[in-house]
Amino acid sequence: MNRSLQKVVITLAGMLVLQACGGPQKPAVNPATLPVPVNVVKVIPGKALFFDKYPGTVVALMQVDLRPQVAGYITGIYFKEGDHVVRGQKLYTIDDTKYQASVNQAEANVRVAQSNLDQAQKDADRYVYLNEHEAVAKQVLDHAITTLQNAKDQLTAAKQDVARAKTDLDYSVIRAPFEGTIGISQVKLGNSVTPGVTVMNTISTDDPMAVDIVVNEKQIGRFQRLKEVGQNEADSLFTLVLPDNSIYKLPGKIALLDRGVDPTTGALTVRLNFKNSGGLLRAGMSCAVRVKNDDTSQQLLVPSKAIVEQMGEFFVFIAKDTAIAGPADTAKNGAAIPPKPHALQKKVQLAQTVGDRVIVRSGLQGGEDLIVDGVQKLHQGSLILIGAPGAKPQGK
Repeated sequence: MNRSLQKVVITLAGMLVLQACGGPQKPAVNPATLPVPVNVVKVIPGKALFFDKYPGTVVALMQVDLRPQVAGYITGIYFKEGDHVVRGQKLYTIDDTKYQASVNQAEANVRVAQSNLDQAQKDADRYVYLNEHEAVAKQVLDHAITTLQNAKDQLTAAKQDVARAKTDLDYSVIRAPFEGTIGISQVKLGNSVTPGVTVMNTISTDDPMAVDIVVNEKQIGRFQRLKEVGQNEADSLFTLVLPDNSIYKLPGKIALLDRGVDPTTGALTVRLNFKNSGGLLRAGMSCAVRVKNDDTSQQLLVPSKAIVEQMGEFFVFIAKDTAIAGPADTAKNGAAIPPKPHALQKKVQLAQTVGDRVIVRSGLQGGEDLIVDGVQKLHQGSLILIGAPGAKPQGK
């Protein structure tokens, strides 16, 4: 094959290849030159109703472990576990056989001592009479007077023994020290108990209940003011969030601020009281106390989805018509770059979250156009297209 024929074949093959590939390829589009579709909202200052939240623990105003004061075996249990009991109600009995016997013996000793006293009194009266007529030795009279005094002291001691024995007998019956709810019994019938050691049960008051929260010492003044001004029951400053995130229906009020500040943490315990007529609050329950914020100043409340977190810091993007030199903004022949909508990043300080919004404490100004959709695709100086169909709200 001569050289001219080879050139023709190569040319035809190249044309066939181009035709099979769809013709000449268009140059690729650089994604960096395309605007990011976004949606914006105007930042408008206003008043915001929000709550400060503090972790809390439900505690009983009064709670005591029931311990026996005498030893013996449990002979009776007279309550149902978890019941509401009243003050003085009989809860347990301990075998009282030996305590009743001690009472009987002590009472018999009283009768003996009383008889001895009566005899000593008669002897003393007789010797006093004889002494008045100088018919008895002085020493005999002194002995009679001493015997009489000893008999009186013995009677007093015997009566004290009766009181002590009756006290032990009374202690063989365990009664409720106050009105409240009794827990699960730690002893059963026939168990032996030791005075001051064995915990038989626990009883605690159940209405009202207290909730303890811990606040920083810098907030003492605020909570002291809240305690002094009181609250309107229909619009309480204090509400309770239960473990299932439901709101407790009854409001609370500050009962007291603790005696002192913990010097190691700079914290102070504040106790609030809540009515518990339905028995929903239980001692030891974890909860959260919402305290209505009394700040009436203007706040910047923005959608939470507009916030971008980077390494523990928070940022937002605002839309602004500005001239930024970049791949999409290249001027020719030294001409000025025309302003276009760009995303400018701002660092912000956040405060309280209110539903699906958050209060911005600093870093943002009223009247700025805040980008709320499409923020995950942005960086500082990104070219944007406001209100484009591609800017779908996040999460949808």
